[in-house]
Amino acid sequence: MNAHTNTQMTGQIKWFDPAKGFGFIIADAGGSDILLHANVLRNYGQGSVADGAQITVAVQKTDRGLQATEIFSITPPVVQDGAPLGDMEEISAEDIANSPLQPARVKWFDKGKGFGFANAFGSSVDIFVHIEVLRRSGLSDLATGEAVGVRTMEGKRGLMAIEISSWDSAVS
Repeated sequence: MNAHTNTQMTGQIKWFDPAKGFGFIIADAGGSDILLHANVLRNYGQGSVADGAQITVAVQKTDRGLQATEIFSITPPVVQDGAPLGDMEEISAEDIANSPLQPARVKWFDKGKGFGFANAFGSSVDIFVHIEVLRRSGLSDLATGEAVGVRTMEGKRGLMAIEISSWDSAVS
């Protein structure tokens, strides 16, 4: 791979830390890890990405190693265990896909606590957001004020997110 020449590669997110502003991709083809900068992720419309997510990127060789320059696709990691919350035990992937995607804004999210809240635009009703729903949606964290797309259902204690997506997918 020549410097300043972009090559398309696929791989898996090794880790990504929104606070540090970067993370790394393990290429399916092997070799050195690929740097993923937060700006490249933001250009794709996301502020975070879950460890283990599959990703297809344009990669450029730099003096410091391989670096992603553009993201083409992100697929959330495959989750082996059951439903993340008791309320979701009887919800199928088809049920989630058929639920309307609403634009929303993150009220607050605490990764350490594992939950937070969002509000759909035009509504003051809180939507509970659990960390497992984020992971299953391919995200690892949310920032206060971040614009997202959310699919919801009525849970035992109120409205809850069943899927979170980037803002771009909510408005397109």
